[in-house]
Amino acid sequence: MSLPQLHYTSVAAGDGEPSGRFTAVDPAIPGPVRTEAAPLLAYDAPAGTPDRLGDARLRALPVAFAFAALTDGSHLLSRTVATGAGGFHAHAVHIPSGTPIPGRALPVAAWGAAGWLSAAPDRTPHDPLTAMSTAQGPSRGLTREGLGDFAVSRSPWLAAVLSDLRRVSEDPSAPPVVLVERQSADVARWVALATAVLPREHAERLTFTTYTRRPGHTTHQVIGVLPEDAPDARDPRFRVHAGSGPRPAGAVDDAWAGTAARIWRSRAPELFREAAELPGEPFAAGPLAVTALGAGIALGSNERAAAADWAAVRPYALDEKRTRQLTDALTSPADDRTAAECAAALRLLTALDGRCPAAVTAPLAALLVREAVRGGDVGLEPPARSAFEEPAGERALTGLVEELGDDLLAELAPGVPRSVARTVQLLRIVRLLGVDREELLPDVVHRLARTLLDDPETGACPALLDLLDEQFDVRTALLGELDGLAPDDPAGAERLLLRVALPFTGTQALPHLRMCAEAPGAKTRGTDRVGTLHTVLRAAGMSPFAEPLVLRTAVGLVWGEETPTAGEARSLLTETTSDAHRAAGTWAHLVDAALAAPYGDEDAPELAHDLLRGFPQELTARVRACLMLLDFARGMNAGAAEPGWADRARELRARAEPVEPLVLEHAHGALSERLLTAGRPEAELYAFVHSEDEDLIAAYGRAARGAGVAALLRDDPAYVADCFAVWNAHPHAGTAWTRTRTALLEEVLRPAVRALPPEGLAAVEEAVEREGNSRTLEAFRTWNRPSRSIGRLGRRIVGRVRRG
Repeated sequence: MSLPQLHYTSVAAGDGEPSGRFTAVDPAIPGPVRTEAAPLLAYDAPAGTPDRLGDARLRALPVAFAFAALTDGSHLLSRTVATGAGGFHAHAVHIPSGTPIPGRALPVAAWGAAGWLSAAPDRTPHDPLTAMSTAQGPSRGLTREGLGDFAVSRSPWLAAVLSDLRRVSEDPSAPPVVLVERQSADVARWVALATAVLPREHAERLTFTTYTRRPGHTTHQVIGVLPEDAPDARDPRFRVHAGSGPRPAGAVDDAWAGTAARIWRSRAPELFREAAELPGEPFAAGPLAVTALGAGIALGSNERAAAADWAAVRPYALDEKRTRQLTDALTSPADDRTAAECAAALRLLTALDGRCPAAVTAPLAALLVREAVRGGDVGLEPPARSAFEEPAGERALTGLVEELGDDLLAELAPGVPRSVARTVQLLRIVRLLGVDREELLPDVVHRLARTLLDDPETGACPALLDLLDEQFDVRTALLGELDGLAPDDPAGAERLLLRVALPFTGTQALPHLRMCAEAPGAKTRGTDRVGTLHTVLRAAGMSPFAEPLVLRTAVGLVWGEETPTAGEARSLLTETTSDAHRAAGTWAHLVDAALAAPYGDEDAPELAHDLLRGFPQELTARVRACLMLLDFARGMNAGAAEPGWADRARELRARAEPVEPLVLEHAHGALSERLLTAGRPEAELYAFVHSEDEDLIAAYGRAARGAGVAALLRDDPAYVADCFAVWNAHPHAGTAWTRTRTALLEEVLRPAVRALPPEGLAAVEEAVEREGNSRTLEAFRTWNRPSRSIGRLGRRIVGRVRRG
């Protein structure tokens, strides 16, 4: 049975442009198919082609050999050639939907079929496809040898073209592949290379044309053009590959295409059929790569990784011989082995371990150990010890110890910088190989712990927990080291435990690590920092009196870089005693709390008093003087200060230089408030006024402007009288006092007195006279009387007017 055929030939139109008409059509071909086929069969000769050509030049013109999908689901396989006088002739075979090509041949196989005609026949012969399937003798089409030669000649472009053909086969919306070749036969060879590689269902549907002058007006997936008709390689509508142009730069990141290209270059297309029999998804690189490696074809790292991954998922798919071939290929010397390939090889080894003899698995395990030691991939895990069982495995292990043992110990030696991941990897390999590392372990663990605390993010190395799970001695040493370092860096230990769930739930005490683990939750639940401290201390499982360093860790966890308040510091000192703080080194935090307490914090002077008693040997002279200033403020506030207030304050201040401003505020403020009370000793006031100390007198001025003084001036007539007497006294005591008392009279006392009601003013006058005499009262009234003077400025202006 022959497939329906049609012939389409050019005719001259009235305007001189060639058009076409059907000269022979099988009646079984519907009219809509003929209508759709006509533009597909038209032919436009290359630019500059003369109307009249000899037979040789005519045969040299491109052949438009095409396979097109029609809208009704059928296909059209055609061959269009140029004829004399600038015309063309197309011979096409219509393949109805659901009808297979005779012999299940691929469309491109008919490229050189003998049945293609260049003119309409007198009778209808068998179609070229049927004739090809029944022909005897050698084919005139695309031979294996010819395709092998062509693949080698197009090596630089092969992987890229196959990758784009894969894409266009998988995704109908992908840009078509444009192949720029001077001979349309070469385009046919490209298609033959591709369809030999593509999965059968995709190869049978791949549409193509070996020649067109207008690539943008065709719907074929593969389009052949001459160099002069090639679109711009940057045009996003196409994927352009010029076989006659410069070699492409860069590698193709497509393991399937890369493997297929290597098979073609090795002239072994039969491997495609062999690979198709292996399980796997369409376009999976694994079956191709496994088959190629088994045949001795060298592949790149990506392709070898694909083979290992495929076999790791399907270890049952290969017999022992092919598995051995695969592992031999994977373990062969290679300069391009990547981390991805090593990871895939490890997955394969895990799948084969216990399934295959050690003679198969041990070489793969040995390769992974070498790569871990010398390859630089710190994420590569060492293989399981079971891979080296049996005599073959033991021999491989012995060889690795001789080869790598010294290198491993040298890298673990003190002074060699290395990351957490690398340290973990080396320790696991050392244990795997049985290399003695006892002498090096303390230093290795110390540096590992220090690195983890300095940069907790490095603890995210997944192999760290595996190491601690596998090696009890390392876990014990590392956790003990971390616990010992935690008091000096509790924040780092806390961050580490938030990042890594260290297994410290065993028999080790590890009080500091337990506190660091408890701290985040305790801080979230509690608002009282002293209460949070108690919660954290309970997690330690031991008292600060028995192990004072837990107090240092707890303080660091709760306050971090912040300073406790004076009240918090008093609680810490009272509850824990100075001995514990002295041993823990946290007494300095208590001192900082006292020195940083703001003016008005009543706990600060009391705390300073306790610190002076509790840490007499630890305080430096300057810090002791600062605390004594605070203690001086405590004495002033309690009314228990020894005589000589101003001199004492000035002496302590000199000893405390450079003194903290807040400490001075406490001392000067307490002295000033005491001098502003009505019951202060007059001798102390006199000494203060005549001290000529600008800082002390300025503090007095600030205190006199406070809310307490304002309230007394408003409510206590005797206090008003006292302030008037003091601020009018000692007019020649010095500039600082004169400036301050004058400002207080004008800016504090006068507004307060003038705001009094008449009865309040009368009470003040009575108090002034009682505290002084009638002359004092007259002075007060004169001071309080509204001025009728035009003032100094007015007098100057009047004087100038008179002089004028």
